[in-house]
Amino acid sequence: MAKQVSLEEARVRMYEKHDFTKIIGAIGLTIGSILLVIAVLNLTDQVDMSLRALDNQDRNDDGVINQLDNNPGHDLDGDGVPDQGESPIRRFLNFLVFAILAIIGPIGFYKAKQASNVKAIERRLPDFLRDVAEAGRFGMTLADAIVVSSRGRYGKLTPEIQKMAAQIRWGVPATEALRLLTERVKTPAVGRIISIIRKSSDAGGNVADVLTMVSHDAKENQLTEDERSITMSTYIAVIYISFLVFLVTIWILNVSFLPKMAETSTVIEESQAEGSGSEATVGSPLAEDIVGLIANIQIAFYIAVIVHAVGDGLLAGVLDSGQIVNGLRHSFIMLILGFVFLLMV
Repeated sequence: MAKQVSLEEARVRMYEKHDFTKIIGAIGLTIGSILLVIAVLNLTDQVDMSLRALDNQDRNDDGVINQLDNNPGHDLDGDGVPDQGESPIRRFLNFLVFAILAIIGPIGFYKAKQASNVKAIERRLPDFLRDVAEAGRFGMTLADAIVVSSRGRYGKLTPEIQKMAAQIRWGVPATEALRLLTERVKTPAVGRIISIIRKSSDAGGNVADVLTMVSHDAKENQLTEDERSITMSTYIAVIYISFLVFLVTIWILNVSFLPKMAETSTVIEESQAEGSGSEATVGSPLAEDIVGLIANIQIAFYIAVIVHAVGDGLLAGVLDSGQIVNGLRHSFIMLILGFVFLLMV
């Protein structure tokens, strides 16, 4: 008897749905941790992994830069000749973005795929319940009705129905097979429907009438959910548009406001040099202060893009499905858009 029970349990477990959330999350966290270490090494200047090379017009035979273009890069040793394509804080933020993407990307899209599959299953569940109810009206038991209805086509729900039918053929009670369905499809809607069916079957009532009623109620709930999704999709679109407007605003400031600041500092230096009768120097204190201020403003823009991308994405997930984890894919998409945009400006 013990061997028979063990064999039956093994067969049931063979049809259990595996959840790879922890594995995918652990892999993403490991990769993200490695990238975060690389980011810290760039911040402390132990390594130089710039995404932008030094933009120059001429080098001598020794590889020393003679003349610099508009993007001179970062001067580490302060000798007036830039020797790094990007500053340490910029490189740190680059790899911080990579780390965030590695952590939220895989788990975000995996959970989104799971949610899509569950939604497809819930969509066809009322059709299956209606067919089971019709079979029950011909005098079949709940178990026989499930087995007969498993021959139908219910999209993503079909494999789950076939698993239930296989379990029933192995001798698993119909109510237990329904309970195992709720273990595989862990959603409040499926759990509520299966709970009503199981209690009705245990009470010995007319299961066919209960199935018809539950099927109709599930269909009404789906229509209500569709209306809510249509309404929320408008707000999600507003979030994406607001984020794009924010990026465009940064672009306008980078191409108009910040260059004017640099030009203003040059004009001030020339006027001061003319007043004192000396020549204007490029490395004057005012010019260096302006250049440093512009660099700090650009870093502030970078940080703001990261915060907005992650925060707006999580908010979009809450509006979409009421769960923060479903917003990770929105954060991933927004962060990719923001990072690519910042590389181009």
